[in-house]
Amino acid sequence: MNFNNIAKEVLETEANELKLAAENIKSFEIEKAIDLIISCKGKLIVTGVGKSGLVGAKIAATFASTGTSSFFLHPTEAMHGDLGMIGKDDIVLAISYSGESEELIQLLPHLKRFDIPLIAMANNYDSTLGRYSEIFLDISVGKEACPLDTAPTSSTTLTMAMGDVLAVCLMKERDFKKEDFASFHPGGSLGKKLFIKVSDLLKEEKLPIVSRETKLKDAIVIMSEGRIGSVLITKDNGELSSVLSDGDLRRALMNPNFSMECEVDSIATKNPKTINDKNLLASDALKIIEDYKIQLLVVVDKNNRLVGVLHIHDLIEAGIK
Repeated sequence: MNFNNIAKEVLETEANELKLAAENIKSFEIEKAIDLIISCKGKLIVTGVGKSGLVGAKIAATFASTGTSSFFLHPTEAMHGDLGMIGKDDIVLAISYSGESEELIQLLPHLKRFDIPLIAMANNYDSTLGRYSEIFLDISVGKEACPLDTAPTSSTTLTMAMGDVLAVCLMKERDFKKEDFASFHPGGSLGKKLFIKVSDLLKEEKLPIVSRETKLKDAIVIMSEGRIGSVLITKDNGELSSVLSDGDLRRALMNPNFSMECEVDSIATKNPKTINDKNLLASDALKIIEDYKIQLLVVVDKNNRLVGVLHIHDLIEAGIK
């Protein structure tokens, strides 16, 4: 059996259904859904059973992590006491491919009784779920990737993608930024990447600083004591003049006129890469370090006065990747 061909067929089938959905999407229904959710004073509650319920739980989690207050509620649990979790200012997003899931249909009259706005995801507007809804999002597919054309495969992929459509539209409408995303993901590697700032890792005290006139032999001693592999060279007014790295020192040694008595500024790197924003995300600072192939990023104020340094080792030890 050629599993490579099977894998290719499954992916192509599902990709084709997504492409067809993109070509036939009813933008006015998406706009209505976004307007409704944006104006919502409560929460967006996602509900569904079976595979639709599993996909719905993921959709709710995506909403919650991208600025839309949301949670998943199972219809059966709602009918046995958890209906009280739905408030008068909430909106319900109900998912059922057939639009006829019994547990979900039982819930709909109660939502209407409380005047809860309903957004439906189903394959048929004339289904029970479709008729109850104020807004209908079509998730119909022509073919499931399942060889029997029965198991939810293409349809669940499209349903999840439709949830992503809403989430991304809401992010753009709210101008949801990377910093906002970080506030919802403070833990783990993702949180470190998006939450830790340069100021959290910045070395500001006991920096190896010398003047431009300092002799190289003396600067080397200070470099060794500083333990960052570089010496920071400043002007009399505190402005950064240059940076002497161990690489600069090695290159100077290759010069036949090399002298330990030379002024350190004469062999240092002029105009080193700097930033003047301590609130920059540490992950962005790491990208600068990688792009410029440096180990030390110098932080200055708006007048180019030295504030501190960020070493690549500090970023690695903090788990920034």
